Amino acid sequence: MTPQRGPTLPYNVVAGVTPWGGGWFVVSAKMHGSTFATEPPRQYETFLDVLSERPSFSAIVMNAPIGYLDLPEERGRVCDHEARLLLGRRGTSVHNAPSRAVVEGRIPWRLSGLDAVTGTLLPRYREVAAEMSPFRQRVVYEGNPELSFYQMNKDTPLRHSKKSENGQQERLAILLDKIPAFENLVEEGVGDVPIKHLFDATALLWTARRISGRAALRIPAEAQWDSEGLRMEFVY
Repeated sequence: MTPQRGPTLPYNVVAGVTPWGGGWFVVSAKMHGSTFATEPPRQYETFLDVLSERPSFSAIVMNAPIGYLDLPEERGRVCDHEARLLLGRRGTSVHNAPSRAVVEGRIPWRLSGLDAVTGTLLPRYREVAAEMSPFRQRVVYEGNPELSFYQMNKDTPLRHSKKSENGQQERLAILLDKIPAFENLVEEGVGDVPIKHLFDATALLWTARRISGRAALRIPAEAQWDSEGLRMEFVY
């Protein structure tokens, strides 16, 4: 019999979610009082699979856009622009979200000024757009790993890219300090998922914990909504 990890019911489960390859990578944790017990990372084929997990996640923070501008704008959404300003040297990690016209296929992404990373992730973003509604934003929030690390790093941007060895060591040190059980996640491994996705999803998990504790911050400070009634914001 496999031993249980963390508290038994009743408890809440929060999750950090990031797209990768052909699906979604999730790091979750059970929460009960002051207990915060991480669970083994999981891979899901679709975003709907993440939403259908039981017991349901009480807070999901994901590295994927939720609200969209109707048409492309050079500066992107207000939250994209303000997040870049806040992160300074790490602001380049905040890419403009595609417009709704791009997500719906009315404008080719290559003609909209988007970068190749965003273009590659469009199938994942379309999954989110198909499932999201204002009601679901009570549980599902848009985050950015660099904003989560900014908060964990005493409101200071990280120094190095997550793609570099120095950047990986920088992120590892922060996560071990804030979530000691993260060492178990690293030791257990994540199969063929790159380690940078484990760092990203766990940082987003930290923000999900802050949401559950009603301590998370929002960008921008004054809410903005898209034409579908979805908030265009980051939480961290």
